[in-house]
Amino acid sequence: MKDNPCATVESSDGTYSQLIKARVHEWAAGEPVEDGGIDNGPMPYELLLSALGACTSITLEMYAARKGWPLEKVHVTLEHSKEERAGENGGKPVDMIDRVVRLEGPLDDEQRMKLIEIAEKCPVHRTLTNQININTLLG
Repeated sequence: MKDNPCATVESSDGTYSQLIKARVHEWAAGEPVEDGGIDNGPMPYELLLSALGACTSITLEMYAARKGWPLEKVHVTLEHSKEERAGENGGKPVDMIDRVVRLEGPLDDEQRMKLIEIAEKCPVHRTLTNQININTLLG
């Protein structure tokens, strides 16, 4: 990656519809009808999960290709939840992401286990499990 990733988001007409732009790509995000939106695109947490899933899949494809392994397809399913844990985090809910990785192709058990280990090293995974500082500035 040559440049730092960048995206812009613009709100619409009060229906929580958002237009997202990154490089030459545009897509929508929003909220479901039951939350006051018009369901014009994924919710923000769905976008976050899709970023982690895409990064996981790409990382595994790249690793397998470099090793010459017969990985044919990667399926990643993700779910976000908040769990209350007594005594941890000051009693505040802890964000949890369950990621299920399914690998297709004639891989042996050792290759499959190594790919699951590599999934933990994708750049988005590392970002999400690292300390994150977000600077919010008025533009």
